[in-house]
Amino acid sequence: MLKTLYTRLALGLFLLLLAVGLLYTFISLYSLREYSASVNQALHQDLAQNLVSDRNLVRDGELDRSAMEELFALYMAINPSIEIYLLDLDGTILSYSADPAKIKRNQVSLAPISRLMDDMSLYPLLGDDPRSHDRQKVFSVTPVPSANKPEGYLYVVLRGEEYDAAETMARGGKILAMSAWALLVSLVVAMVAGLTIFHLLTRRLRSLTRLVAEFENSNMNQNSPSAGLNTTRWRDKRPVVRDEIDYLGASFDDMANRIAYQIEQLKEKDAQRRRLVAQVSHDLRTPLASMQGYIESLKLRRDRLSPQEQDRFLDIALKEGRNLSRLVDELFELAALEAREKQPVPEPFPLAELVHDVVQKHGQAAQESQLTLSLSGDPALPTAYADLAMTERVLDNLISNAITYSPPGGRIDVVVGQTGGKPEVYVQDSGPGIAEQDLPHIFDPFYRGEASSGSGHAGLGLAIARRIMTLQGGDIRVENRAPGGASFCIRLPVYTPTEPTFKKRNNLES
Repeated sequence: MLKTLYTRLALGLFLLLLAVGLLYTFISLYSLREYSASVNQALHQDLAQNLVSDRNLVRDGELDRSAMEELFALYMAINPSIEIYLLDLDGTILSYSADPAKIKRNQVSLAPISRLMDDMSLYPLLGDDPRSHDRQKVFSVTPVPSANKPEGYLYVVLRGEEYDAAETMARGGKILAMSAWALLVSLVVAMVAGLTIFHLLTRRLRSLTRLVAEFENSNMNQNSPSAGLNTTRWRDKRPVVRDEIDYLGASFDDMANRIAYQIEQLKEKDAQRRRLVAQVSHDLRTPLASMQGYIESLKLRRDRLSPQEQDRFLDIALKEGRNLSRLVDELFELAALEAREKQPVPEPFPLAELVHDVVQKHGQAAQESQLTLSLSGDPALPTAYADLAMTERVLDNLISNAITYSPPGGRIDVVVGQTGGKPEVYVQDSGPGIAEQDLPHIFDPFYRGEASSGSGHAGLGLAIARRIMTLQGGDIRVENRAPGGASFCIRLPVYTPTEPTFKKRNNLES
């Protein structure tokens, strides 16, 4: 029943209005009572004095007791709304016009009497009610026989017991009925108005709720209308953010887009993972099956094979074993780099000298493949700041790939230089180049384009190279050369004397 915001707001409004209505009724009745007492005392503040003068209660400077008794009897019969008491100077009740059986006090306090006689504008001022030990009422008072010769006080209670009984009956009947009807009508009108306002205020919340429900029930992809990319976007309905609800709707649009994008990324990653598992299985199985086949053939046909054939079988098995070992090593290396278990230890070093050593190391392999391997460029490079061994690993991979894919008679140019004050190395081959559709994926693990199929490489070298350059704060990129072939370029950070250790910087970035 109370599951919706609108219902809870309606219940809260009803309880609030009820509490306000009851409080207003109480305050109104209390204020009416105080107002009535003030008006009654203000209108009758001279009543006691007028009774003394009008009824001739004082004759020859003395209080006329017989006239006082006649006054008591008269007002008991014709005006029961007031009660008249004769007090002495100590406040003791000497006589009265009320029913003797109902008198509870023998004495009343003189403090309010003295205050009212000192300042007749102090009202409502309450005095003791002789009919009760704790109740107080408005009154009128005058000294008798006179202020110059006081022998007592004529104390007139303006709201007698019969008046209170009649007022209570009236209040309990008509006044309370009117108050109840007024409260009921006010509640109904306020509830209708409040519910209408709440309905208007929560309309956009309901619209946003429906939008969230549609998104939840959709397949949450980027082509889904609820993914925030079509006409159901909150910004299409409310292009300008004016309040918190608009901000919430706009934030939901952004969140839906991010979730949709992340889901697509997860699907792509899952597809890559499946391809990776399949590719790893295939790349591991191929050299393993070749090794197993040649070793089994050697075992079964050893007596029929010549020593030269046996050596050839062993050489092939050994070659496949090395390929398998290299693949496993590359898998572990890539996994360690991706998990940041293998971190670079940067140091300043002259990049030109490292490139020269790597080129010299691959010179024999290039010569055996009938390739020309050359080094050129400006050796006066800024000092590089990177991991020396990791940088050598990247250069080895790039030059090895260039040797593999360049045809006999081709050439490989290694060029050193700088751009923007950062040292660079270009490795340019004369091979078939990279297909345009393969360029965006050339650094993905296990990705091999058409030109690399059958090369015996698992497609991990370039992925490792990119990860190494990323960890070092460097960069690697590739493009096809206009004459033909591919051109790989690595750019390294430059060393400054105040350079912090790369490991600490890398941890901060993590």
